[in-house]
Amino acid sequence: MPIGGIADDGVDTNRRGIAMTFSTFTPGSAPAPGTVGSYVPGVCNIGAAEIARRRRAGHVGLLAAVGLLAVLIATDAPPLARLLVIVPATISASGYLQAWLKFCAGLGSRGLFNFGPLGSATEVTDREALERDRRRSRQIGLMSFGIGILAGVIAVLLPI
Repeated sequence: MPIGGIADDGVDTNRRGIAMTFSTFTPGSAPAPGTVGSYVPGVCNIGAAEIARRRRAGHVGLLAAVGLLAVLIATDAPPLARLLVIVPATISASGYLQAWLKFCAGLGSRGLFNFGPLGSATEVTDREALERDRRRSRQIGLMSFGIGILAGVIAVLLPI
């Protein structure tokens, strides 16, 4: 196989090397970034349809946070009232994190995964896998809340 360029099978060998590097060195044998794989406990529990749903939730939360902040500023609400931005910012962060990580915190905490159409889910039966999923779900919740708090504090500190 040539180093760089196109191999006999038509695959760009530069891209193949990158995918191999990611799949070889990613902890837990997770799918390469940008791909949707199969269930890996604590790493990947949703497919393309669920990922798109999480991304939409992130968009909606972001729009709500920006809209709420705009209303609070326009109505000359006290700066501490801007802490209300924490709620939609947390929702936005949660959606974006779940889409990026390809892991649904809600499904993970309930012991489910879904790579099929929206609404269909499969139960996780392995006890270790269930614990890894629940740990990842808690991490996503804490990261989302931390990002939401940060957004709220920034909103309060804005000199507007």
